Amino acid sequence: MAPSYILTLSGPDRPGIVHAVTAFLVQHNLNIVDSSQFGDPTSKRFFMRTQFAPDGTTDLPELEQVRSAFKPTAESFSLDYQIHPTAQKPRVLIMVSKIGHCLNDLLFRQSTGQLSIEVPLIVSNHPDFAPLAATYNIPFHHLPVTADTKSQQEGQILELAAQNNIDLIVLARYMQVLSPKLCEAMSGRIINIHHSFLPSFKGAKPYHQAYDRGVKIIGATAHFVTSDLDEGPIIEQNVVRVSHGMSPKELTHAGSNVESNVLATAVKYFAERRVILNGHKTVVFD
Repeated sequence: MAPSYILTLSGPDRPGIVHAVTAFLVQHNLNIVDSSQFGDPTSKRFFMRTQFAPDGTTDLPELEQVRSAFKPTAESFSLDYQIHPTAQKPRVLIMVSKIGHCLNDLLFRQSTGQLSIEVPLIVSNHPDFAPLAATYNIPFHHLPVTADTKSQQEGQILELAAQNNIDLIVLARYMQVLSPKLCEAMSGRIINIHHSFLPSFKGAKPYHQAYDRGVKIIGATAHFVTSDLDEGPIIEQNVVRVSHGMSPKELTHAGSNVESNVLATAVKYFAERRVILNGHKTVVFD
């Protein structure tokens, strides 16, 4: 892949933003590889994702040079923006408890190049998946947690995140509620997979609840984590049809497949800089 950068931005919707961005790129001998934009009529905010590369006359400028050069344009339109190398892989800390299908799926996709992320460590409140982590040569940190040790344990998580330059925490069926402190410290950088199509069947044994209600569709939801339990901005959702003849165990198996796919898709969108927060919602560019 030829060297390129991805620019993502958001700000008050007003005329001239696209023109200003393209003029900046032309001025610096840069060419648009791909671009998407969206103006939200409700929030009155504008969102844009643009991948750009040299136009063939010069080399790709240094990252900090591009960021600094774009700053006046962003300030003139009150834009929040980020610029990242397209090839840069986010560093992801995966957290898991005792249900491992999402962890296993993410590690397989990462190891086979289907998911462009780096996984420098795995954290769990149980030791069960240390052998799985070892097969991928990924350090595994067993951090038990109780009500009395929760603050200390989460402090260790934040220390590990800082030491490993973590860009994203993924809760791959990590069955502990995160404290507001941790949610705030990693705001917009924690993705959870919820084992139902929100908002429905919250809490324990969701597939047993679905079975009792005779549902015909089950699903999963990947969302950013906030201090409001299971209320964070939704990134990806999907469903699968089920029938009255399926047992709770069969529903669980079907749901596990949906959960794995939905979480992997959400992480992929994040890794490709396709997700931009829009208040309590998200904009996700194809």
